[in-house]
Amino acid sequence: MTDPILSVRDLSVAFHQGGNTSIAVDSISFDIQRGETVALVGESGSGKSVSANSILKLLPYPSASHPGGEIRFNGKDLLKASDAELRHVRGNDITMIFQEPMTSLNPLHPIERQIGEILELHQGLEGAAARARILELLNQVGIREPEKRLGAYPHELSGGQRQRVMIAMALANRPELLIADEPTTALDVTVQAQILELLKTLKDQHGMSMLFITHDLGIVRKIADRVCVMTKGKIVETGPTAEIFANPQHAYTRHLLASEPRGNPPPSDSAKPIVMEAADVKVWFPIKSGFLRKVVDHVKAVDGIDLQLRAGQTLGVVGESGSGKTTLGLALTRLISSKGRIAFVGKDIAAYSFREMRPLRNRMQVVFQDPYGSLSPRMSVADIIAEGLKIHERALSDDERDGRVAAALEEVGLDPATRWRYPHEFSGGQRQRIAIARAMVLKPKFVMLDEPTSALDMSVQAQVVDLLRDLQSKHDLAYLFISHDLKVVRALANEMIVMRMGKVVEQGPAERIFNAPQEDYTKALMAAAFNLEAVNLSAIRQ
Repeated sequence: MTDPILSVRDLSVAFHQGGNTSIAVDSISFDIQRGETVALVGESGSGKSVSANSILKLLPYPSASHPGGEIRFNGKDLLKASDAELRHVRGNDITMIFQEPMTSLNPLHPIERQIGEILELHQGLEGAAARARILELLNQVGIREPEKRLGAYPHELSGGQRQRVMIAMALANRPELLIADEPTTALDVTVQAQILELLKTLKDQHGMSMLFITHDLGIVRKIADRVCVMTKGKIVETGPTAEIFANPQHAYTRHLLASEPRGNPPPSDSAKPIVMEAADVKVWFPIKSGFLRKVVDHVKAVDGIDLQLRAGQTLGVVGESGSGKTTLGLALTRLISSKGRIAFVGKDIAAYSFREMRPLRNRMQVVFQDPYGSLSPRMSVADIIAEGLKIHERALSDDERDGRVAAALEEVGLDPATRWRYPHEFSGGQRQRIAIARAMVLKPKFVMLDEPTSALDMSVQAQVVDLLRDLQSKHDLAYLFISHDLKVVRALANEMIVMRMGKVVEQGPAERIFNAPQEDYTKALMAAAFNLEAVNLSAIRQ
């Protein structure tokens, strides 16, 4: 075996704050051979990204330091390299793709300028030569009609297109090593599959090596040659991917492999009352043009949806970003206006005003995707959960209200004694439990769950799924579960709607759709989510 392109030996990373020192990475070692993909796997806080950022010295120095170790790239220790040497390596020999392309791209500059800046800095390319290279790169990463995209700003591109632009920037100088830090976490399963396929193809074409950072073992199986499993700052197991999956040795590796959401939803009972019913629901947004701002067309975000949801039942709504899933949920809860019939516990609420809806809000709750963004950082957990009680159950005394808050926290598996803390003092999974407690404290009949697990680690996802199932069985709740993660939907949903461009592609019992999808688009979604190689993704690329 030849010398590795990257060799990390006994690397440690410490952070210093207010006289205290914490060790984030503790004496880790791994190698990457030429042309090899190594995956660094672990949950949030395991030290994965800190290790990757150490390679290019992108940590916040001097608050971060390296108490020990070395990082050798082509035989040279990067930790001892000068700033000038590092500037040459960064973006030239080693490049990096970050997790969230929207925050990694400059919102003030068009795509051509952002890629061109790299070419000018490292290769001296300008003008027509730079533009030709930019078009070549955009073609390589699968951006259609790249000439029309040169002047586009990041907000004008989809999530998958933005990530393709990031990959184009990373490949601009033909690097030897590509570091991909959770590059598909924020993407739909179909787009995720396309990006992984693209990375594999480009790596083989350019003979690159790759360090792939992720918490998703399903992705590792698709892309990595070898795996390093990391927890609490240490690498606890390493080996060939197939061997790690077939015969994991460490308890933490077995824990990760077992963390996929499992189990079945509570059985659906057709005798139970209908909680939510909708017929021909439409949400059309007008497109205005001209001096007089006349309506020339409509964006048909939701276009003629029918559904029925009973107590104790979960309706899974799946599809890619922009398919209309969340818009449908907002229409059903009357948070946006719509046309068509919407009935909640037998009442036609389609024409209800904001004031008329207010008495129903306690029985109709929402749990949002981002548990940090949906919780006020200025309020304690007790105040956050009690807020709804103060509005809807004003007769409660302070002690009664506090007792309800404590009971809600206990029900979602949190210590009631922590209710005086603030959201930033909790982990992501704990924050989502707080958001669920805020909804449950009002004893609702219907809960809209909008991607409630997408921002969480796999093991935390499984815990939240189990919690939601338990609460549903206990309180006979009706869930509208919106997600692009089909594995989570499979563990929760009795019925299912597959949406695309505002319309229903397929609808029916979840078990039938998962086991025998009828439509090409549904088959493509299943292929992307469950690694079904027999079905390609042509159906969703058209």
